[in-house]
Amino acid sequence: MRQSTRLLSKRFLLVRHGAAIHDESSEAFAYNVRRQVITTLVTMVHVTFLHPDLGIGGAERLVVDAALALQSRGHSVHFVTNHHDKSHCFEETRNGTFPVTVVGDWLPRSIFGFAYALCAYIRMIYAALYIVISSSIQTDVIFCDSISYAVPVLHWKCPRVLFYCHYPDQLMSKPGGSLKRMYRAPLNWIEEKTTGQADKILVNSKFTRTVFQSTFKSLSVIPDVLYPSINTDLLDGSTPEHLSDVLPISLPDNAFIFLSINRYEKKKDHGLALAALGHLKNTLPKDLFDSVRLIVAGGYDRRVTENIDCYAELVVQANQLQISSQVIFLKSPSDAHKLALLVGSHCILYTPTNEHFGIVPLEAMYTSKPVIATNTGGPTETVVDGKTGYLTLPEPKAYAEAMATLVRDRERCKKFGLEGRKRFREHFSFKAFTNQLDMYIDDLMGSKTTD
Repeated sequence: MRQSTRLLSKRFLLVRHGAAIHDESSEAFAYNVRRQVITTLVTMVHVTFLHPDLGIGGAERLVVDAALALQSRGHSVHFVTNHHDKSHCFEETRNGTFPVTVVGDWLPRSIFGFAYALCAYIRMIYAALYIVISSSIQTDVIFCDSISYAVPVLHWKCPRVLFYCHYPDQLMSKPGGSLKRMYRAPLNWIEEKTTGQADKILVNSKFTRTVFQSTFKSLSVIPDVLYPSINTDLLDGSTPEHLSDVLPISLPDNAFIFLSINRYEKKKDHGLALAALGHLKNTLPKDLFDSVRLIVAGGYDRRVTENIDCYAELVVQANQLQISSQVIFLKSPSDAHKLALLVGSHCILYTPTNEHFGIVPLEAMYTSKPVIATNTGGPTETVVDGKTGYLTLPEPKAYAEAMATLVRDRERCKKFGLEGRKRFREHFSFKAFTNQLDMYIDDLMGSKTTD
């Protein structure tokens, strides 16, 4: 039987202290104190997060926020990862908020430019083996995401493994010829089988759940939806810099600013925002269009060829559309600069098609900014068309029409933003995220009381 006494924490000591200073003799009070102590003991859980690369992206933001949420409930959290570049990561992973252990970064990321997926799986399994054999990592629950290959290995040490599926990994692979299909077939089969071995499976949206069920047909499990959120305490506790202080060029006094913020990857489709701005040039009167600016900002990792190529292609596209004077490109803005961009812009352009969830619309909604997004994937669950922004076809002309409406009517733009903030508070708050995740951890602890 797992000994709950080893889960004692400062929180438990506070409960004990509280019991000591009360001078009440009622049985009801004594019962409540005992119940508090028992509940505290049960919920003081050591959670180990296993994530492949603690960089800057939606998946990384999710696991960092999950760790912060559990930490706020008194749990102990520890990250194990294959790669952690302190110059390209979220602040919480480098400022000592929680420990981060890097394992297996020496293993290759590819074999002569091929087999990226296979190498990623091997690196993840290696990190899982480290958790299994390490005596320095105390763990009651393991939160694993992105790559399910580690799940059966993790069970050698821990009977409680939660797997968070951002999206089936096999669907992230680019299509290829017969050799590629032969290479992927066993990898896809193993992904399905190892995913099914998790004790709890979560997904980030109803859209992803539908894709999960259609992809992993042999699995009877129906994943629960845990919508990502954002840690609003960090935003509320920060004073955003003025936008002009974080941009390399000055802005006109009456500027209307669109922001497209996402990693520099082709699937994120920053190019749609540029093409839409090109259409907007022919839609608005010249004096009105001259006031428009588009900021394109995103994660940029010099190790990733796609980031380098995508950025270069976008710069060329802006020049070809003759809109480069009204486009500002930023690479890997810091958290402080990202907040300044969100607060200082007027509208967010969210351009991916069939995005699994999309954290950017939530950040926009919390900062009272309307969102123009494609009418596909996760954004259809966060953005309300015609109320908190626009859901439109993933086409430049359709985006430009929505953009023109807001440029012409700034009051509508402001109203949409306020409705978005209201919707965030009602459906996507960090408190709701924390409560739901904490419930899953409690359920896992209660369902398996023995090693």
